[in-house]
Amino acid sequence: MNFYVDTHAHIYHEDFIKDYADMLHRCEEQQIGRIFMPNVDHTSIDRMMELESRSPQTCMAMMGLHPCSVKKDFERELYLVENWLSKRKFAAVGEIGTDLYWDKTFWDQQVEAFNVQIEWAKRYALPIVIHCRESLDKTIDLVEKVQDGRLSGIFHCYGGTVEQAERIIKLGFYLGIGGVATFKNGGLEPVLEAVSLDHMVLETDSPYLAPVPHRGKRNEPSYIPLVADKIATVKKCPLEDVRSMTTRNALALFNLSV
Repeated sequence: MNFYVDTHAHIYHEDFIKDYADMLHRCEEQQIGRIFMPNVDHTSIDRMMELESRSPQTCMAMMGLHPCSVKKDFERELYLVENWLSKRKFAAVGEIGTDLYWDKTFWDQQVEAFNVQIEWAKRYALPIVIHCRESLDKTIDLVEKVQDGRLSGIFHCYGGTVEQAERIIKLGFYLGIGGVATFKNGGLEPVLEAVSLDHMVLETDSPYLAPVPHRGKRNEPSYIPLVADKIATVKKCPLEDVRSMTTRNALALFNLSV
């Protein structure tokens, strides 16, 4: 595979409004062939769909409700998600999951919304892209309960242990590896050493979590090679191996051909 895939980038974010075309040009220069965009809630849908329509060969939309957007009115948000899923094909159901970092108030509602969207993923035969900040073990538990062979997807922004990674791999899911892998104290080197490339995909989570040397600045998909290079360094393998295997994994997961 002679191109990279960014499996998770919020390039519809307002941070990209002024230089979207330039950003895509930089992606082309860095051989970023596909960019998958996770939805957040009703506020992100229109912009995300607009970007997909402008660059349909590169930008692929997902549809889901982010756990941080699960509030008292989450049923209304879920109705919009279900309506969109019933109207057209999306790359995945995402970004969905749980979050105990920002607000623990709506945990029960987050779990309900997660389970509902998992069932939609099964219905439409789509992978899921999972957010699990400060809630990794609990989220793995939830997926283990409902995995019946019809679920696949990514544990996005993976930051756990080797043991947690093994549980995820056993479920048939990929680890989403991003900028945190390049951080001095990111803690991911044991995972990168232990886990085969067969179980990894690359991501940026743009505009967040930019890799070194851009840490603290706006992230963008053109930085994917920096993440790949870190993986290659840790695993002592050619960069081309990282690129080809992670791209192959992503295309297989999202059921796309080259």
